[in-house]
This record gives sequence, C-alpha cells and structure tokens, in this order.
Amino acid sequence: MREVDRVSALRDTVQRWRCESQSIGFVATMGYLHAGHLSLVERARSENDRVVMSIFVNPTQFGPAEDLERYPRDLERDRRLAEQSGVDILFAPTVETMYPGGAESQQVWVDPGPLAAHMCGASRPGHFRGVVTVVSKLFHMVQPDRAYFGQKDGQQALIITRMARDLSFPVDVRIAPTVREPDGLALSSRNVFLSPDERAEAVVLSRSLQLTREAMSVGERDAHHLETMMRAFITETAPSARIDYVTVADLDSLQPIDGDIVGDALVALAVFFGSTRLIDNLMVRRLEDGLRFS
Repeated sequence: MREVDRVSALRDTVQRWRCESQSIGFVATMGYLHAGHLSLVERARSENDRVVMSIFVNPTQFGPAEDLERYPRDLERDRRLAEQSGVDILFAPTVETMYPGGAESQQVWVDPGPLAAHMCGASRPGHFRGVVTVVSKLFHMVQPDRAYFGQKDGQQALIITRMARDLSFPVDVRIAPTVREPDGLALSSRNVFLSPDERAEAVVLSRSLQLTREAMSVGERDAHHLETMMRAFITETAPSARIDYVTVADLDSLQPIDGDIVGDALVALAVFFGSTRLIDNLMVRRLEDGLRFS
C-alpha cells in the first residue's frame, strides 16, 4: 500500500492505472476505521482492479458546537487496517490540501438543496453542504469508476448518489448494507464514546427499526403512526435516550411523508445517549411481490 497526501502524487498513480485500463474503486472515510469501512473496501476490491481510500476529518461538515476536535483519530492503526484490507492507495490529505488557504477561505460550495432540509440536515445546518462539497473535491481528485458508501449514513449516501447523477459525475455510487454488532447496533466511530450503560441502551435504535419493519410487513402504512410507535418504544426502552428525530421520509425527495406510505421510503432516526449522537435507518422499497427492507 502507498500512502500519499498530495493531489499530484495521487493523480500520477491514477493516471498510470488509467493507461493500463485498470478500474478504480473509492472509499471515502474520516478514519478511525471499523468493520463497516473495511466491508466497503472488500466490496470495492471485488468490483475493481484498484482501491483508493481517503482519510480526512472534514471541518466544514461540523457545526460550531459539534465534536470536530473530539472526533476519534488513530492514523497509525488506520494505516495498518487499510493495508491489511487490500487498499492500494491511502490518501490522507491535510486541511490545506483540501481547502487551500484554510476551510474558512472556501467561497464556492455544492448546495444539496431540499434534500438536506430534513433529518440530519435540519439538526445540523450546513452539514451536508460540507459533505457534498468535500466529496465532490475527492471525486475530482481520485477520479474513481465506482465509489462506496455505507447505508448507515443513509441521508448522506442518498444525497451523494443524487449529486453524482445531477452534476454528471462519471462515478457509479454504490450503497452497501449497514454493518452491525451481534446485538444489532450499527457500527460507528462514535460508539467508542458510549458508556457501558449507554451502549446497552443504544441497541434501541435497531430494535425500533425492526419494530417498524414488522408493523409494515403486516400492513401498517401510516407514517405518523409508525413514527409515534418508534418514539414510544425508544422512550419506554431507553429512559436516558434523548430523541433528535424519528421520521418516515420519501426515499427520493427525502421529505417527510404525510399520511400513508405509497412509494419507497426511508425510516430514519437520530438519538443522543449522553453527548453521543447515533443514527440508523431502514430503507423500504415497494416491489410487485411486496416490500423489500434493507
């Protein structure tokens, strides 16, 4: 594995691969790697000749009161895991590389529009503007054929998919299933901040989504009723949890569904355990032979 921090070095290698007709898969991360990230590498490895992983804690997607400085970092460990998983290039740029002159000097942004008006976009104003701007930069730098994102960050993955389509990026964005602990908790770099009691309660996220899946499987379609059911379950099961949002949204527009679910949907929630905010989701697609959940 080769590690680079300059765009010129990255592009030189990518250009050589292109001349050799090799396909390139890309996994963008903020580091502190876990099995979820490595599953993306595994898929990229199986579908491409070469794999590039980036590690960059992007300051423009954190708000003033959020955990930028606290976000876990361990580049030495990440290097080892990336190499063991088969990454060909680890791109670990500095803030100056990604934002010449500093993040505060950025003047042109990619606007995610109404896709960011709800859910995490409402709770974290400006977050998705920072996300899609830095991902667009990375797409230009890496020039991948395919890019891989985890479903755990569902709204993010769907916005990036739409960005690539609407802005004609020559990148096939692929969303991979959420990787979970044996008890159902979605893997997240922020799980390390949970106390033992908070960790025990955090499984309520996946269990509330399972409750929704079971209700929809037997015919429940009223979005408000499903949201109310999940809220009540979280409150009763995890007394210390603080709900940020629970929502049933249209999978394409990411806007809240008012009334019955008639098309594809995203059931999503964000919950605080102490100071740690965790998210999870369930994608629901209507097929001719019934519903498909992921």
